[in-house]
Amino acid sequence: MDIKDNQALSAPAPGIATPSRAAHTWFISSYTFLALGCIVFYFILRLDILSLEKRYTTMFAKISLTGFFVFLVLVLSKLAEKLIDKNTHSLSVRYNMVRVVWLVTILLIFFILVSFFNSNWYTAAVSLGLISLILGFALQTPIASLIGWLYIVIRSPYKVGDRIQLSDFTGDVVEIGYLDTTLWEFAGNYMTNDLPSGRLIRFPNSLVFQGQVYNYSWNKFPYIWNEIPFHVAYESDLGYIEQAVRRIAKEEMGNEMEARVKELRQMIEQTPVDELEIREYPFVQFRTNANTWVEVLLIYLVEPKLSGSVRSRLIKRVLQELGKEPDKAMFPKTNAR
Repeated sequence: MDIKDNQALSAPAPGIATPSRAAHTWFISSYTFLALGCIVFYFILRLDILSLEKRYTTMFAKISLTGFFVFLVLVLSKLAEKLIDKNTHSLSVRYNMVRVVWLVTILLIFFILVSFFNSNWYTAAVSLGLISLILGFALQTPIASLIGWLYIVIRSPYKVGDRIQLSDFTGDVVEIGYLDTTLWEFAGNYMTNDLPSGRLIRFPNSLVFQGQVYNYSWNKFPYIWNEIPFHVAYESDLGYIEQAVRRIAKEEMGNEMEARVKELRQMIEQTPVDELEIREYPFVQFRTNANTWVEVLLIYLVEPKLSGSVRSRLIKRVLQELGKEPDKAMFPKTNAR
């Protein structure tokens, strides 16, 4: 099976749903209708058609004008989301851009509400300054997490859909909120392979400032090196084993992976790293074991999310192939294995 076939088997990570354009249109129409209703009601009050008392006219006029600007901001927000949905093909980039739009929308609505319901700008500014100072001391961790979210969006140490390791947490990123990140855990305490454990991990975004982020889904080269050890006896035909293992690995991984290795060579040539040399792919190495066998290492490239299934297929095929030539591929016959 070719790597391209395997890519079709990997479902998109939960939490990266494509927004419905029909839903965007419905929201835009609804907010536009409400905004027009507010501004029409505002002019009706200004023309004194309802003949209300002045204090009620002033209060309702302020409320209707505030509602008009709030709904106008919501219309612009939904238009921005629709444009992002239409012109952005990367799900992770779209996710981050929509989050930024939401944050700007919330801040604008808050500013409009404060502006219209507090006629004294100086008093409003002093009040906001005092509130911000108090909240700054009381909410240091959430504020640090919000700054962490900005860092994640701008510097992109990881994005939705990436497989990462941060501190003791390992998993696929399914959501990046303003204050925390959610992972769909793989391996973990109850699993010894790369399959999802079924648990969700939620940690504050401020952790990106406190440790290393290991990203296994780098967009320029979304593969990792993996190895499988096989134990054979000293009397085995190591040349035959090397050829057989490499041939099976090539058949399983397909020609696309060999092209990826060439890309990796080119990437390394563009860096100051000159000690690393990538030769024939896949690699088969031998090393002696402290017991009574030789260890055959098959080293290959694989997508992180497919490493478990690829490893299982390779082990089965290699053992079946070596078992056809028991005189050339002899396995240690000892209980110490």
